[in-house]
Amino acid sequence: MKITSQNNWAYSAENHPIALHQSWDQHTSESPLLMIGGVHGDEPEGVVLANALFAWLTSKTSFKTPWLLIPNINPDGITKNERTNGNGVDLNRNFPACNWQDDFTKPRYFPGKAPNTEPEVKALVRLIDECRPKAIIHFHSWNPCIVVTGNPGLPMGKIFSEVSHYPLKETIGYETPGSLGDYGWHDCKIPVICIEEQEGINQKSIWNRFAEAFKQIL
Repeated sequence: MKITSQNNWAYSAENHPIALHQSWDQHTSESPLLMIGGVHGDEPEGVVLANALFAWLTSKTSFKTPWLLIPNINPDGITKNERTNGNGVDLNRNFPACNWQDDFTKPRYFPGKAPNTEPEVKALVRLIDECRPKAIIHFHSWNPCIVVTGNPGLPMGKIFSEVSHYPLKETIGYETPGSLGDYGWHDCKIPVICIEEQEGINQKSIWNRFAEAFKQIL
């Protein structure tokens, strides 16, 4: 499979380019795996994992399944070490999920004035509609765990859990209206796996913790 890259596939609210790498060929019928880092800009561990994953992917000549990878969907937030994008919106509350709501408890959870208002989210929604991935994996950091939304994602989630020794969960423990997990599964019927790395962990340890899981699924 040939890897192609678009370094300006989309742009953030502050006009930072967003890269997209892929082995998936839209002219084939096989559904790809979609992987995303950097949804929250104050969780750099997710971008570290995504970049390490891309380095490994570029060292391979063949894959079990086609894939798409966005190493950093929120360059505004990563640049400022802030959860939200340049418009002050929590991208993981802005998806046009059936449960989107405009309530929020803190500014860092601001979901936007309406669903699907942010350029980063709009780009992801278009991509999901275009490629119809078999599963979506996004990389975060907080308390270590593997969260699976949608039963079809449990076998893959179990691989990540067993390899990392992080607990497997079917919920993060609180409601996340307008999240990628809710949109992916409840609206699009695509299972979503959220990798929660330990916040503040030594970044050099991140890839080794998950490498074997990616090798098994890819």
